[in-house]
Amino acid sequence: MAVVAPRPVLGIVLLIFVSAAWGSAFPLMKDLIVRMPVADLLAERYGIATLVLLALRPKSLRGLSESTWLTGILLGLLFGVGQTAQAVSLHDLPSSVSGFTVGSYVVITPVLGLFLLGARTSVRVWAAVALAMAAMTAFTLMRGAEGDIALPALAATLLSAVLYAVHTLVLGNSAEARQNAYAVTVIQLGTIAVMTGVLAAPDGLTPPSTPGDWAILGHLSIVACALGFLARSWGQVHVSPVSAAVILSAQPLWVTALAVALYGEPLTTGVYLGGGLIALAMLLVVLPKGLFSSVRRGRDPVPPPRPSG
Repeated sequence: MAVVAPRPVLGIVLLIFVSAAWGSAFPLMKDLIVRMPVADLLAERYGIATLVLLALRPKSLRGLSESTWLTGILLGLLFGVGQTAQAVSLHDLPSSVSGFTVGSYVVITPVLGLFLLGARTSVRVWAAVALAMAAMTAFTLMRGAEGDIALPALAATLLSAVLYAVHTLVLGNSAEARQNAYAVTVIQLGTIAVMTGVLAAPDGLTPPSTPGDWAILGHLSIVACALGFLARSWGQVHVSPVSAAVILSAQPLWVTALAVALYGEPLTTGVYLGGGLIALAMLLVVLPKGLFSSVRRGRDPVPPPRPSG
């Protein structure tokens, strides 16, 4: 399959959807793990997501190369271990601290890209990374951390952030992931389902006990996992890994929006400040490079003259 030409606007729209879907999943998952074992919840969530995508395209895994399978499995292991460590640590960390620590992957991603891949990042994107990190601070730590902070849980959550950063880099730099986005998404979701299913197997799977919990599991499985992972795979075909990390760092904005809409939380100064900072960060990422340079020089963007002869 040929690699499609980059379409940045499409990639940005898809990644904004991912940030909204994953942002809405965070408080719902934290609520549901009070009533369900973490491994059971993750196994059921990713298992349902895998089956949904396979039902939509039953032949998506036929005729794949060995490298495509290995890429999907690697992506699944990276994200699955990170997701499990983050979910387990939620029991011993305030939500604000967990959200901020996981969000630090927006800084870890370009640093690892520089040291592991030699990928250079422009000053403009570094500024967007800094703004996104400042937004994380406004959304989370400025709201105050309720409860004690367990250092082992904090270290496990930081490991999750590192794994998410590596996952972003692999997804954005893999030819197999770009050419077979749907198949790679199915494989990585299936890998996470198998991995968490093995952890859940000794005690058996515990299904949700109420219709409300089933509805939450359905949202986590179909919207956040099946559609979210698929949109991210397609989105990173068109957007660089660091830019994708900046856009995905808007998740706390959607977490806050959900809290305001469903639970009546007040709109504080931190919310307005964080929202403004993340908007600026995303603006730096989505503005065309030529337009940004031209605005900085104070003139309209014009194409360079063609050489004669």
